[in-house]
Amino acid sequence: MKRLAFKMKLKPGCAEEYKKRHNNLWPELAELLKSSGVSDYSIFLDEETNILFAVQKIEAEGGSQDLGENPIVKNWWAHMADIMVTNPDNSPLTIPLRELFYLE
Repeated sequence: MKRLAFKMKLKPGCAEEYKKRHNNLWPELAELLKSSGVSDYSIFLDEETNILFAVQKIEAEGGSQDLGENPIVKNWWAHMADIMVTNPDNSPLTIPLRELFYLE
């Protein structure tokens, strides 16, 4: 199993709304992520910069950001677009991060 990390950007003043929406994650989205091999998925916030840091374990090559053709994911992205920095298709603007150290 591999780990994948990336960062995204939250719009100012939207941290509580972001947390609220993720605390009420759609069951069909959670099931899609799990059935696609995504597990142990966490998102952290740097409150000084509004940068979100995400890390997840993946069974295949692609992670959650590779599910963009799925209608559930497209609807979730549209649901989140008002509080995040996004691409024109509403997908979160993500920047992959390279792992330099890991201690198991």
